[in-house]
Amino acid sequence: MIQFALNHMTVARLAFRELVALSKQLGCVGIEVRNDLPQPLFDGLDPAEGGTFVRESGLRLLAVAEVKRFNDWSDDKEAEALALMKIAKAAGAEAVSLIPRNDNMGMGNGERQANLRVALKALKPMLEDHNLIGMVEPLGFEICALRYKSEAVEGIEAVGGKGRFKLVHDTFHHTLAHGGPLFPEHTGIVHVSGVVDQEVGIADMRDPHRVLVTPGDRLGNVEQIAALQAAGWNGPVSFEAFSPEIHALQDPATALRTSMDHMARVPA
Repeated sequence: MIQFALNHMTVARLAFRELVALSKQLGCVGIEVRNDLPQPLFDGLDPAEGGTFVRESGLRLLAVAEVKRFNDWSDDKEAEALALMKIAKAAGAEAVSLIPRNDNMGMGNGERQANLRVALKALKPMLEDHNLIGMVEPLGFEICALRYKSEAVEGIEAVGGKGRFKLVHDTFHHTLAHGGPLFPEHTGIVHVSGVVDQEVGIADMRDPHRVLVTPGDRLGNVEQIAALQAAGWNGPVSFEAFSPEIHALQDPATALRTSMDHMARVPA
């Protein structure tokens, strides 16, 4: 069984309450909300009120996203992270999302690892104070300063952060980073999206290519999830589609249900 969840990006045009209602309708276990959409977090509701609405709907608030460029640590970044953690704690969220810099800066071997450890070391007591998990998401793009999950795990273990930090296994970014070890014991959540464009090369895949997972998927979503589950992982699998085509769907419920049925039915 796959425990499905819904990231607000997939249905970016829906209001917060509509996101919750759709997730409940689809039998999801939880949702992820984001601070990079046009509307404010929880559509401007007090975070405590937003979190209560989620829980009363029978869902978990899996994560509040996101601290951008978290591995470019500074006083301003600390203030940004603290502000998001306060919102997440008030809402009763389980985690905050930590997104690395993706601007072809801080890329040197040694420099990348050192910058990551500085950030993780500073974030760890902050997360402990707020009883939150830090969801670290390596991005598979060639210009990302945290491209590989192996480097993330090395950094987490170096600061004694196992359990306080967990990985986001994003099937899109895992493919762009040419696969590699799965690290199920470090994985907190899986993000799924599919690429069905048969012309684009893997190195040229970008967020607008990311649709729902269908039989034409090139990323091997079903196989990646099956491999994680075979290794003992059994967490939430959250849809995170960035394609404007998906955002424009008039009936996202049917499209998501079809994708869920496909992923649950196809043997790896």
